[in-house]
Amino acid sequence: MIRRRSLLITGLAALAAPSLIAVRANAFALDPRFVPQDVRFTEVYGPGHLVVVPRAHFLYFVTAPGEARRYGVGVGRAGLEFNGTAVIGAKKKWPTWRPTDEMIARDPRAYARFIDNEYVQPGGPDNPLGSRALYLFQNGRDTYYRIHGTNEPQSIGRSVSNGCIRMINEHVQELYERVPVGTVVTVL
Repeated sequence: MIRRRSLLITGLAALAAPSLIAVRANAFALDPRFVPQDVRFTEVYGPGHLVVVPRAHFLYFVTAPGEARRYGVGVGRAGLEFNGTAVIGAKKKWPTWRPTDEMIARDPRAYARFIDNEYVQPGGPDNPLGSRALYLFQNGRDTYYRIHGTNEPQSIGRSVSNGCIRMINEHVQELYERVPVGTVVTVL
């Protein structure tokens, strides 16, 4: 015998099922080539060096002569990318974030909540810098470029950022634990 409660619960579950299927269909799946892996790498860079190759969307952490741990990354879109050599001048877990004045000027609609105030977005899952940030410095000064996590994992393998180097949160957490402040970073 079917009770009214069972009928209602079954009916509600049936109504919800299509939306649950749609959510699963839209779930993010990282392209396997961007999953961290140990690879052969040029011996030009010594162990501990970070090398970013934006055109290929890879970051290499040199682990031994001729060997590196490779990570997939998202990088700056045309005209906004960082290149050159820097050092990691600071590291932060769940960093705060505020767009630069240049970012606000380029896209005032996207950054409207930051106009005419000093608001800084606290760290957390909705923060664009994700769970970890490695701050790039040149000559002792912050470049305002970062290697950081992201709340937009679908951007890995693409050139879409305002210049920073994005990583999957779990991947940047691994890298964060492996590289100290002072690590040299070369972006080709």
